[in-house]
Amino acid sequence: MTREELKRYKLPDAPGVYLFKKGRKILYIGKAASLHDRVRSYFSSDLGRGRAPSIVRMVEDANSLDWQTTDSVLEALIVEANLIKRHQPPANVDEKDNKSFNYVVVTKEDFPRVLIVRGRELFQNVRLTKSNMKAKAVFGPFPHGAQLAEALKMIRRIFPYRDKCEPAGSRLGRKIVAGKPCFNRQIGLCPGICTGEMSKEEYARTIKHIGGLFSGNFKGLKRQLARDMKVTAKAELFEEATKLRRQIHALEHIRDVSLIKDGHRVAPGGGVRIEAFDVAHTSGTETVAVMTVVNNGEMIKAAYRKFKIHSATNDDVAALKEALSRRLNHPEWPLPRVFVVDGGKGQVRAAERILKEAGIEVPIVGVVKNQFHKPERLIGDKWVIDAYERDILLANNEAHRFAITWHRKRRNKIY
Repeated sequence: MTREELKRYKLPDAPGVYLFKKGRKILYIGKAASLHDRVRSYFSSDLGRGRAPSIVRMVEDANSLDWQTTDSVLEALIVEANLIKRHQPPANVDEKDNKSFNYVVVTKEDFPRVLIVRGRELFQNVRLTKSNMKAKAVFGPFPHGAQLAEALKMIRRIFPYRDKCEPAGSRLGRKIVAGKPCFNRQIGLCPGICTGEMSKEEYARTIKHIGGLFSGNFKGLKRQLARDMKVTAKAELFEEATKLRRQIHALEHIRDVSLIKDGHRVAPGGGVRIEAFDVAHTSGTETVAVMTVVNNGEMIKAAYRKFKIHSATNDDVAALKEALSRRLNHPEWPLPRVFVVDGGKGQVRAAERILKEAGIEVPIVGVVKNQFHKPERLIGDKWVIDAYERDILLANNEAHRFAITWHRKRRNKIY
């Protein structure tokens, strides 16, 4: 498939899963925070530097594309796993041996645990045997272990479950467990198995909900919760009805930014890297530009960069273009999820032209300032702004501080 052939597909800027196909055969299945951005990234000029050879061949062999939107990236992650298991696309299974994938295991116990188990341990029954447990249900494979761990954290906040603690009244060796709350119970991630607050029947419903979720039945799960909420409200069990309403609301408003892993080359550790650029000068003298980096909400000062501007003096847009062009000459630096520029439409359009010429498709966000040089509004991709607003503003503020500080040092040396 070529970049020109891709233009006939109107991919939405929404979470979902995508399928590269050759005729009726599915070659590859992936998930995305934005189907539009993610699929287009496969057709960048530097695809070979950021992808495995099998993926490059897959794109060349594909002649059609299909996709399915989801309500969240969490749902996309689960749908992706179910589709990979069902269709076994060659570019997915060739990338990684099945024993290297991750699986969600629900144990066969009165109060089941929910665990992440590597394929090699699951197939050889290593981890479960060591713990003297059997698997009641297995979900997966999941290609990305770190993202699966993040997904389970989200799910556990909605449906608290047991992992390590012992049920109250059970025997641990010769000692009977006294029913003291575990740490996860204290922070709301265990429903009270260790303290005897939840019965076996009640907990079984929670496990059923988690199983429905990992089976990809999001809509069915929400319908079931809504029915249960009506029943409990009618029976005047208002506390239970309130809990069910919170669970429904949580499933409908999942903030799953941490599951995003898009881009040509992902930042180390699978983080969300944001780069911000700013320009500083005094009436066109000592013009400088800087780049700052924020990754998962943390300032990565070792990745900050300085650019002494040569091509422009009193032209902020031209200075920005030079700095961004020079930054793109460093393929060893991982591309960010978002480029942030200080300014309005002029700066954003200039940055977009530089990226287009380089064959790179990464969203650009502009930070428009008021007369006091305080952020007034953000312009650019609305989904990206909603997802990363805090980090965008942090990176922009750091870029302004860094640019002013460096410019003053240079100016002071002259005077």
